[in-house]
Amino acid sequence: MQKINNQRTGAFGEEIATQYLIAHHAEIIERNWRIREGEIDIVALQRSGVFAFVEVKTRSSIAFGHPLEAITREKARRMQRLALGWLATHGCFGCEYQIDAAAILLAPDGSHTIEYRANIL
Repeated sequence: MQKINNQRTGAFGEEIATQYLIAHHAEIIERNWRIREGEIDIVALQRSGVFAFVEVKTRSSIAFGHPLEAITREKARRMQRLALGWLATHGCFGCEYQIDAAAILLAPDGSHTIEYRANIL
């Protein structure tokens, strides 16, 4: 049951991050792109032509730390390898890109906050 709740929370957070990106004039190219090494939550193309590979972390409490704290240096490096894999498989090797992070905090009343950090690596 907890896994289902975590999946719902994660999916909700990804939707919030997607809407945030759209509101900031990015085009969503892909969601939940997966290969053996891992998954990219959101691939977006910014108005500037830069691809943003976004890791979304959603939490309903900070009891175990802020969501951004879950993105370790190793996780960011894995995201970079995944981004390069995505670019290569989509004929965009050499295109400009960045690794971004979105932290979503859910409040008990159903409201939420988003903290978006661009170019974390």
